[in-house]
Amino acid sequence: MRFYINTEYLKKEIEYPKRYQSQNLIKSSVVVFLIILIFLLLFKPFGVYDPELRMHYFFICFLHAFIPALVLLLYFGVLYYFRKAKNRIKWTLLKEYINIGILFIVIGTSSFLIRDLLYNNPNNWSWNYFFEEIRNCFVAGIFFYFVLRLSSFYFESKKGSSFVLQFIPLVAEPKKTSLNPNIFISTQVKQDDFSLDIDQLLFVKADGNYIELTKYSGDQITTEVKRISLTQFESQIADYPHFFRCHRTYLVNIFKIQNVTGNSQGYLLSFNETDLKIPVSRKQIDSFNNYYQELRKKYIA
Repeated sequence: MRFYINTEYLKKEIEYPKRYQSQNLIKSSVVVFLIILIFLLLFKPFGVYDPELRMHYFFICFLHAFIPALVLLLYFGVLYYFRKAKNRIKWTLLKEYINIGILFIVIGTSSFLIRDLLYNNPNNWSWNYFFEEIRNCFVAGIFFYFVLRLSSFYFESKKGSSFVLQFIPLVAEPKKTSLNPNIFISTQVKQDDFSLDIDQLLFVKADGNYIELTKYSGDQITTEVKRISLTQFESQIADYPHFFRCHRTYLVNIFKIQNVTGNSQGYLLSFNETDLKIPVSRKQIDSFNNYYQELRKKYIA
């Protein structure tokens, strides 16, 4: 069987994770410290030999838990400081895995350097113990990393905290969008009929028997109110598949969406042209995801 790695997913840009930002680093470090300390006290991993111990096992566990927490705090604290100073706020999963790997090496090296303080062993400074500390750090670190990531995702979703979705803005190729952007919309009253450049439309909001059209043209946001229901308007633009009814009162142009954030209660859609955010109702989340994937295959792939 061929081994496949989705490099596009690994290199896709996301927002810099909040867990590595300065305001959350102390909390993350304390959590890491407590989990490692409890784990070491309960399981005595990696073949601890009691006669070699220079101090009580509890204090050894304390130091082995304190060092990773301290390295985590310092490493990502410095990294965030320089990234923020250079305005490099974007992040990728590939960067995260690389930095986590470097972090494990630093932690393993630090654990090796304090062996003389903890263990009465003439071979403390041997290459064998150096590589053993690095190996142990990777074995335990990878396990704890994915457990913490899964736990974090679960609790954030449970309490409704927002998280950044892996959303790539769609830009349709001209040759694949042959529909005429200028359409004529018929209303219940003939004198209220109007023409519309569909490519300028960001989203539509329902207001009873009226709709509010939000458009972007000439570097300017404009809003128009028309006498027609959202359902009637939607039926007249059915030939334009990139418009999606994401909410009872909203119809959105998926080609104009720049970013998606969300939680267990629904999504919020953002645009470059305006600070307004459009909701995707909880019932429409699966439909939105499927619709987005279909458009991506049709117009981008």
